[in-house]
Amino acid sequence: MIPGRRRGLAAIAIVAALAGAWAAGAAAGVSAPGARPFGIAAASLVQAGKQLVWSVTLGGAFSPGRFRAEGRSLCLLLERPRSGLISGRLCVIGAANRSGARPRVVAQRIASDGLGLAPARAVAAQIGRPSRSAITVRFLPAVAGARYVPLRWQTLSTLLPPVCRPPTPDRRDCSETRPAQPALLRLHVPTPVACVPSGASATHSGPLGRREVALTFDDGPWNSPDPGAFLSVLEREDAVATFFEIGRQIAGYDPGARYERRMLVDGDFIGNHTWSHPMMPALSAGAQMAQLTSTQRAIEHAVGLRTCLWRPPFGAVNASVVALARSLGLLTILWDVETRDWSTPGTATIYARAVDGAHNGAIILQHFGGGPRYETLAALPREIETLRSRGYRFVTIPQMLGLRVIYR
Repeated sequence: MIPGRRRGLAAIAIVAALAGAWAAGAAAGVSAPGARPFGIAAASLVQAGKQLVWSVTLGGAFSPGRFRAEGRSLCLLLERPRSGLISGRLCVIGAANRSGARPRVVAQRIASDGLGLAPARAVAAQIGRPSRSAITVRFLPAVAGARYVPLRWQTLSTLLPPVCRPPTPDRRDCSETRPAQPALLRLHVPTPVACVPSGASATHSGPLGRREVALTFDDGPWNSPDPGAFLSVLEREDAVATFFEIGRQIAGYDPGARYERRMLVDGDFIGNHTWSHPMMPALSAGAQMAQLTSTQRAIEHAVGLRTCLWRPPFGAVNASVVALARSLGLLTILWDVETRDWSTPGTATIYARAVDGAHNGAIILQHFGGGPRYETLAALPREIETLRSRGYRFVTIPQMLGLRVIYR
């Protein structure tokens, strides 16, 4: 056994010993003396697009809402594969003070030495109950302190004294794990391959009930500056955007799709901005279709993405164009905050127009091509800083509209 594995197993013991943190105050005697932790009939952890799916089937019916009262916990332990040290855990618990209520999920990170625990916090997760003896939890790796790199995992079912007598004097709990040894899961960075259009065929903005905005950039790829300059700002500021691309420029300004691949890895999204940026209502139906389908093929050839978004050049659109685009699986994405950065009015003006126009569900139009966009680039960091300080979250258009994105 390697030293790291010994430390990892020691860390498991510590994590199990601290499982009572969420069961503090459990009513002694609710479970019969001599009771055992729930047996784990099956457990799995798989990647499904951007999410991880943790599935557990126990040996009998259970209620997560009763875990606290019964002194029980059900946790997923995540381990660093090289060192064998526990890096975090994700646990299913009942709603506070409501034993029968819908369960919650809490996460807790563990220090790099595998011993110190950070405070537990509730995290966003989707909980399902396929049966009375099973539960599934869908979550993003980041909520448990993980990344899209290989990890090891193990499911831990615990019952605290006095209702359970530990098997050895040095143990403070009774627990069962499955698999018996941590299993390896090889995660990969998820890459979108398609999005599914739904809802209105044309939209100017997103829901007003959420404090989020969508940064969008048109007319690229380009070379003054190149797309990498915009991506570097977004990466540094931990923000995402949607880029609407002109089909005929993709091969010339982004050969090898280096920047497009980087967009998708960063969590940004790509939309169709026609092949040559024409006034679409002035074209025949056949020419309109060619503008859209040629760009669809260019994006798909470059990065394998079949996008479901398109933006009409100049915002020029009519009902027949919207209907044609929808028949091709494309939603027409317009905007409601116009910075007019194409006129190069100065960095301060671009910044002011973006932040002054922002509101819940705002779609903000800027450009990363079609001319020198250094002013737009210079305004971007301060835009992000100000909007974030006002409580806004940055989302892509698919996120804002709740579209289903298919990943590989």
